[in-house]
Amino acid sequence: MNIDELKSVARAIVAAQKGILAADESGPTIKKRFDSIKLECSEENRRRYREILFTTVGAERYLGGVILYDETLRQSSAEGIPFAELLTRRGIIPGIKVDGGAKPLALHPGEKITEGLDGLRERLQEYAQLGAKFAKWRGVIEIDATDIPSSYGIRANAHALARYAALCQEAGIVPIVEPEVLMDGAHDLARCEAVSSQVLQAVFDELAAHGVALEGMLLKPNMVIAGMNSPQQAGTREVAEATMRCLKQHVPPAVPGIVFLSGGQSAEDATHHLSAMNQLGPFPWQVSFSYGRALQAPVLESWKGLEQNVAEAQKIFLRRCELNSLACAGKYNSGMESGAI
Repeated sequence: MNIDELKSVARAIVAAQKGILAADESGPTIKKRFDSIKLECSEENRRRYREILFTTVGAERYLGGVILYDETLRQSSAEGIPFAELLTRRGIIPGIKVDGGAKPLALHPGEKITEGLDGLRERLQEYAQLGAKFAKWRGVIEIDATDIPSSYGIRANAHALARYAALCQEAGIVPIVEPEVLMDGAHDLARCEAVSSQVLQAVFDELAAHGVALEGMLLKPNMVIAGMNSPQQAGTREVAEATMRCLKQHVPPAVPGIVFLSGGQSAEDATHHLSAMNQLGPFPWQVSFSYGRALQAPVLESWKGLEQNVAEAQKIFLRRCELNSLACAGKYNSGMESGAI
């Protein structure tokens, strides 16, 4: 493990108000996205869509990294340039999703565990050869108002995340550690904060036990937010305060950056929350974004699979990247959605 190289990559991803594009949707997930615009989920359509995102002129000013899917890491642009190389040439660091997805946790109804540790050491070596400099593993934490997650469910996911992170650093790859407490359900903000605190405590305990160098990783947590079906929805400031209170208690200053997932929020809500959190700073870590839908949903709606819409779709994508970069400095406001910055 070259800790200096890991630290350099981790810091570069979140430098200068930059964030991450999560373009690592699995086959079933990208099919749902394409179904929403009535587009066939063929390999060429998937390749072309990612190419549109990766070739957007100016995106490198706001993106420090892109998370790819296994298929995407092996694909190339229309000119034959492998996507990892294309991104690297533009100063954007390529990464790779390495988990095998969340499956039911045996003997614990309603909870999940992420699979994919078997053979991960060898896959990481191959991904490094293909150009990936960082990786991502998502731990899915189901939540209800009282009983879920169990303490064992939390420990099991924390242990898997730490094993993954240690294997990444062994291979010279920066791990993004993603413990996601889901937005689904009717739980309130306080319940989300309590569970998020338990999860983060367990994750950092396991990272320490596994010897993971915190300076050479990034954390990708959920925001502390009420469930989508909760009758008590918190305001933007309340979400920001609860989230940063939770993170200050549990995330060591050695971690270079916290890159939030959007978790099903609208594009505007995710940007607004990120900006509100940064307005509460400064913090010992960079506070940025690692968004999938919150960056891509408006792009898909504009593109619709039609070549004549590519220029407008890229314009919209660049705008969303720019707005989230401003949010990293606490300088976003909703009036920017329709007006000039």
